[in-house]
Amino acid sequence: MRAVADKPTLATIAEAAGVSRTTVSNAYNRPDQLTPQLRRRILDVARRLGYPGPDPAGRRLRQGRAGAVGVLLTERLSYAFADSAAVAFLEGLARRCEDAAQALLLLPLARGEEGAAVVRQAAVDAFCLYSMPDVHPALDAALERRVPTVVVDAPRNDAATFVGVEDRVGARAVAEHLVALGHRRVAVIVPTLVLDGREGRVDAERLKKAAYHVDRERLEGVREGLEAAGIAWEEVAIEERANSQEAGADAARVLLTETPRPTALVATTDQLALGALRGARELGLAVPADVSVTGFDDIAEAGRSQPPLTTVRQPLVQKGAVAGDRLFALLASEPAADAVLPVELVVRASTARPRSSDSGDARGRHEG
Repeated sequence: MRAVADKPTLATIAEAAGVSRTTVSNAYNRPDQLTPQLRRRILDVARRLGYPGPDPAGRRLRQGRAGAVGVLLTERLSYAFADSAAVAFLEGLARRCEDAAQALLLLPLARGEEGAAVVRQAAVDAFCLYSMPDVHPALDAALERRVPTVVVDAPRNDAATFVGVEDRVGARAVAEHLVALGHRRVAVIVPTLVLDGREGRVDAERLKKAAYHVDRERLEGVREGLEAAGIAWEEVAIEERANSQEAGADAARVLLTETPRPTALVATTDQLALGALRGARELGLAVPADVSVTGFDDIAEAGRSQPPLTTVRQPLVQKGAVAGDRLFALLASEPAADAVLPVELVVRASTARPRSSDSGDARGRHEG
């Protein structure tokens, strides 16, 4: 096996060229300090010995800048590219990073102190915390770094600038829309509320433990809208699942085989709602004739689904851009106020009035 040659260094080039290390450094970083002939001779020696030049990362760190923004994710790295809402947010943030000639470093976090260690070691100039739980060691570690920090969606923290949307307003609009159509039997599908891997039916104690600001706000909005119409929140079935279409389909199958059957499913993300559409079809139920389905986010797939999904539109790309604006304002030692962006109810074909003859039978409409 061939031995790997020692990597040439600044000192190696200086010795071979018969000059000082400072002179070699100037050949790369301050060429105006050398004659063209001397600089050309030093660079020729460097090329002959295979020296690529000073490490740009090391140079940035010596200057006190890493040239990157770190985005903290509590999900797997692949989730950032699989979830359409996360992709759109990252697109907006990436545009601002491009404008500022900054790199974007995605940091998926393990639970516990391992995640905090990732944050402490990250070579970044600023942090963007994306949809994190209220309590996480990585949150404390990021704030302890004392670099510009922006929180997106969750958690709300007085020590960092916040960027989010009107989650409660949007969710209440969904509930009011369904109530106006005449729905009284409503069930809810929500992403996993606590970082413990549990899925299934949510009771009052579980709701109290909900670890994410966004989930609490959206559930509270649905509750307000239903209770204003005289629908008891205690009678609303809530299923929590991982935020995926497969999980949404599973939750829908559970809810739609109960008696009495819900006439409407409120999913607090579009991913879960798109899965609920599939779960209803698998039971032989028609949307919206047998059951209405709503989502939240208005990702691109929502308008293309069959039927097109009634949902709450949040400005996903703009949210990423605003987060970037706040980060780079902080990096420039400028003020960066919190931002809560408006949302809009988008009514499409997945919601309609419940059938007056609906008995809540758990069987599909084509079953005998």
